[in-house]
Amino acid sequence: DLNPWARSAGFHTMNTASITGTEAIFLNVAGLSRINKTQIQLGHTRYLSGADINVNAFGFGQRIGKGGAFGINLVAFDLGDFDYTTEDTPEGSGATFSPAFFNMAISYSHLFANKVSVGVTAKFVNESISNARASAFGLDAGVQYVTGEKDNFKFGISLRNVGTKMQFRGEGLSKPLPNPGPTFPYNNTYYERSSAFELPSQLNIGMSYDWLLGSTSRLSMVLNFTSNAFSRDQVGGGLEFSVGQNFAIRTGYKYEFDTNEVEATLDNGLSAGLSISIPVKKESGTRVALDYAFRATDIYNGIHNIGLRLDL
Repeated sequence: DLNPWARSAGFHTMNTASITGTEAIFLNVAGLSRINKTQIQLGHTRYLSGADINVNAFGFGQRIGKGGAFGINLVAFDLGDFDYTTEDTPEGSGATFSPAFFNMAISYSHLFANKVSVGVTAKFVNESISNARASAFGLDAGVQYVTGEKDNFKFGISLRNVGTKMQFRGEGLSKPLPNPGPTFPYNNTYYERSSAFELPSQLNIGMSYDWLLGSTSRLSMVLNFTSNAFSRDQVGGGLEFSVGQNFAIRTGYKYEFDTNEVEATLDNGLSAGLSISIPVKKESGTRVALDYAFRATDIYNGIHNIGLRLDL
């Protein structure tokens, strides 16, 4: 469940309360309705730089009606080519295959009087190789609340990945074995049943506070607690400094409970990122932005995110 979006990755995915736009579909869909009109976003992730694992993402958000917004997220993993091996050819047969991991999410969010926004996401998850696949459906839900004299205090809750179980099926789980009876001399094909497993459900609770510095600058603090159903819980925080809509720099730190260096997951530690936004036309509100984030890891050379964003 890898975050493909650079802005929230710079916070180490802890901006549950303040995330907005199409990337909110990943963390807290309630923030989707806080876009101006239309947002299109592309993301590319180099996961564990040096391991040849890449993630590509596409996001689209559109305001509809008075306070609603509709969004789509597509995420695809590029894991490279693997040698096709069997019991008879353990060193490889010369053939290769490429695993396919693909997620699609469709979301709706609604904003009430600029104070409370809610949202829900339906997602389809698919993992497959040439002769086996598993798929599942899941639901996300979230809420954001904004208050304060200048709307500078935010609170958010999101529940993610609640859905059906995944179970691998296909010809890859079959195996020809000799017929146990003496009547027929040919082999029978037996199918093994793989164990079903659940999606990694997650509860996020976050808050943020903005200090307004002058007429355009802002310093924001985020705090977040993550409860994972099948891994250890995490807590962390981050800071972001922005100058209007043109430039922002951010950093975060996430701590994982009850762990050590051997057992720790990759989803913790330090992160940093920046965004540069350029107006296409001053009066139209159309802007093009470049986002970047880096997350440090104990193995390989970290996780790099880069994104291109168009706001209409």
